[in-house]
Amino acid sequence: MKTLNYQVQLKFSQIVQIVRQLSINEKIKLSKELEKDAVNSTLSRLLKSFKTNDLTEDVIAEESDFVRKSLYQKSHGI
Repeated sequence: MKTLNYQVQLKFSQIVQIVRQLSINEKIKLSKELEKDAVNSTLSRLLKSFKTNDLTEDVIAEESDFVRKSLYQKSHGI
């Protein structure tokens, strides 16, 4: 069986009218899908902002050691 794809242009107010016609269970499903979509795009944006080629395991280890040493000195009044 051949699958056909259709595109329809709707105004936001039309989408709201359609959503109001859904059952409560369908609204919950839609809400969860919208939440997943928002979380995925936010997570992708966040991961992209942290992506770098300058960060190596050695740099991370050095920074971790520095922070641990600083915290130790601060907690022991050194």
